Amino acid sequence: MKVFLNTPITVSLLLVLALSGSFAPARAEDQPNILLIYLDDFGWRDTGYMGSDFYETPHLDRLAEGGMIFTDAYSCAANCAPARASLLSGQYTPRHRIFNVGTNPRGNAKHRRLEHITGTSTLSPDLRTWADQLQAAGYRTATMGKWHLSSDPLPYGFDVNIGGTRSGGPPKGYYPPHGNAPGLQDAPSGEYVTDRLSSEAIKFIEASQNQPWCLYLTHFAVHTPIQPKRELLAKYEGKTPGALHNNAKMATMIQAVDDGVGRIMEKLDELELTDQTVVLFYSDNGGYGPATDMAPLKGYKGTYYEGGIRVPFFVNWPGVVKPGQTNSEPITGVDLYPTLCEIGHAKLPADQPLDGISLVPLFEGKRLPAESRSLFWHFPNYLQSYAQVHDEQRDPLFRTRPCSVIRHGKWKLHQYFEDNAVELYDLENDMGETTNLATEMPDKTGELLARLKQWQIDINAPVPSQANPEFDAEAEQKAIKQKTAPAQNGNGRRRNGSGR
Repeated sequence: MKVFLNTPITVSLLLVLALSGSFAPARAEDQPNILLIYLDDFGWRDTGYMGSDFYETPHLDRLAEGGMIFTDAYSCAANCAPARASLLSGQYTPRHRIFNVGTNPRGNAKHRRLEHITGTSTLSPDLRTWADQLQAAGYRTATMGKWHLSSDPLPYGFDVNIGGTRSGGPPKGYYPPHGNAPGLQDAPSGEYVTDRLSSEAIKFIEASQNQPWCLYLTHFAVHTPIQPKRELLAKYEGKTPGALHNNAKMATMIQAVDDGVGRIMEKLDELELTDQTVVLFYSDNGGYGPATDMAPLKGYKGTYYEGGIRVPFFVNWPGVVKPGQTNSEPITGVDLYPTLCEIGHAKLPADQPLDGISLVPLFEGKRLPAESRSLFWHFPNYLQSYAQVHDEQRDPLFRTRPCSVIRHGKWKLHQYFEDNAVELYDLENDMGETTNLATEMPDKTGELLARLKQWQIDINAPVPSQANPEFDAEAEQKAIKQKTAPAQNGNGRRRNGSGR
């Protein structure tokens, strides 16, 4: 749409309206609505369409089967805050400097050999998010649920905020009261917060149907506390356990999300918006170790093995994405920024580096050249073990120690900074990362390590190198022996009876 401005008064008036949110560009015919469903700690196999034998997700399954399922989708980090910062900014962690949840060292100081890189806990307000770009393109934007990147998401391109604060989990739990979480203060007793967010999503859609809208439905589920939806618990407690999954409380939390998705899709049908709406489904990192399982992947939230960073992802886009497709192209969180902007015909920021690519060509059925790019992860911090689980990580004290990771084609290499160790895996033939090929394949190891180190230089990634004066090698070895002794006696197996 062209607007011809003839007088300074007109220019001033339009500027005031734009800044106040009362003016937006007219909707382009090809600007679809965007629903981005982003779950918390939701594992790679936690849906029916990805093979769960206990959890029930019929509405998500229907959407996935009606679109394109990505089998090799990744988060940019193995835990919440850095993954979300990368998603919103379109940048890998060394650029935005959110490396962990909080900035304090994690785990026992006597067990950390290096000083961690402090980083920051707030996404810089100078960064323009994809929400900023869509807003400028005429979209009405909303975030509902977990935010975690600052005290208030509204300055980051959102017109509406329900529940978003700095908190990493549901405010005071899944049942009221929810403290000062915006839009949730009036929650009636007994209302499950997942249900409330789905209802708020429906209200937003109803109020926005005359213009393009983007809803970032970022559920608290299934983050701890593992607090079931009460009226569903008996159903799953009476259900035959699966070989992969059997946590009844987690199952109720997942069904609450799925039921809400079903309600939202019914509303889109009622408003005749289904064919004008792109639905994307994604998770911020791997599943919560003590409650779910990503088998055959190794690891869980907090590890940089596949179970900690490979996550479910699908897109349902009527008229563009053909139903019933599966795509094995490796993709990652920074790809969502250019993707959402291309979907919404929004401009990319001219002066802000972005690390991803638009996935729209893949949605349209095109392919990338073989091994055309690498994916990267950088975590210069420590993340301590779960109290209950430590059998699918590099050592029993930390889910991960400071590291960088690269995936290029079918190959994945881990680099650990404490001891300069490397691990090389062929994911095509060993997706469970059971056989380290670093010694057996020195040329491939050297090639990928050189790529990773060059990326660290190019992106100015801070690599921890300063020795931690509190480190105590004897205390570390004693703690490792204490942790591993129960497992040697058969008592260290975990989670859901998977027996891995």
